[in-house]
Amino acid sequence: MMQLTAYFARTAAPIACALALLVSTHVAHAQAAADSTAAATPATAAAPSNTLIGYEYRKVEQLINSKHWGAALSSADAYLKGNPRDPQMRLLKSRILQSQGKPAEALQLLQELTQEYPEIPEPHNNLAVLQAQAGHIEEARLSLETALHLKPNYSVAQENLGDIYLRMARDAYTHALSLNPGNAELRQKINKLP
Repeated sequence: MMQLTAYFARTAAPIACALALLVSTHVAHAQAAADSTAAATPATAAAPSNTLIGYEYRKVEQLINSKHWGAALSSADAYLKGNPRDPQMRLLKSRILQSQGKPAEALQLLQELTQEYPEIPEPHNNLAVLQAQAGHIEEARLSLETALHLKPNYSVAQENLGDIYLRMARDAYTHALSLNPGNAELRQKINKLP
């Protein structure tokens, strides 16, 4: 079974900066955190792709990486009480929910994010991952195409779309074989797929 890749926690610095511009309460928090730490700098071409701006984001990310799901969720929820629309923290929370075995809650959160912030590609990609896991392949394809429309060079979404197309091909070939079980050529095509 192929596995799609979610882009949950390693939010690029340029995305973090764009998110900061989208949410006014986030701007003040991100700027204060950036001023207090030398590591948090504005987006540049040389910025590491896994830089999160702001102490609270890095704290939640560390808890996620340590698989302390309960503490990560508590920290995310505490932050979101004061900043309920913050898309970056909500994206992190969706990862926590997924890791805690709550895909329906993660899916709902990502759907809300894609509706409130349709211009951010990462929630569309992550939503596609959950849609595919639930067997909603066509919805996943549409979510990935949206992510790629927003960010054409988004390699994670492009890879996931390739996986979706492979799954769609397997499903189509398998259905065709069920209609014509004696078709050896179709059986070979299915066997060649990864």
